[in-house]
Amino acid sequence: MDDASSASAAIDLYIARENPSLVHVMDALRSLVKKAVPGSREAINPWGVPIFEWNGPLCYLRVGKTHVTFGFPRGASLKDPGKLLEGAGNNLRHVKIKDVTQVRNPHLEQLLLEAKLLNDKTPVAANLRPKDQLRKKSRTKKVSVARQRAWENLE
Repeated sequence: MDDASSASAAIDLYIARENPSLVHVMDALRSLVKKAVPGSREAINPWGVPIFEWNGPLCYLRVGKTHVTFGFPRGASLKDPGKLLEGAGNNLRHVKIKDVTQVRNPHLEQLLLEAKLLNDKTPVAANLRPKDQLRKKSRTKKVSVARQRAWENLE
């Protein structure tokens, strides 16, 4: 199994574990990112959160109880003409997506393109990028048998 399909399978497992009712929203967001930034790469960050990378972390997707948090690690630097972004931290900003219809908002794709341009202009240094969790899964932590089997099936 190559890295792309391993990451995709791990993200599918993440969605199934966190909230399967939001699978359609996650699929729509993943499709949007792949369409807007065709060379981007899906991965799982060290905290187990699905991300897309383009010269460093581009965006992240967190499944919650009622919505998917579609976030940008450098969101505070984005212009956001559609006023979609929420958050008050130094860097992170996000959009809460509850329904597939929200993914069709053209301002969402604009945010992605703006984040891509930011990463093109000033890429995130390699030492600040998350290491790919799928390649070297630590077995020293206590992991449930079900999760351990799922990871073994991905390798």
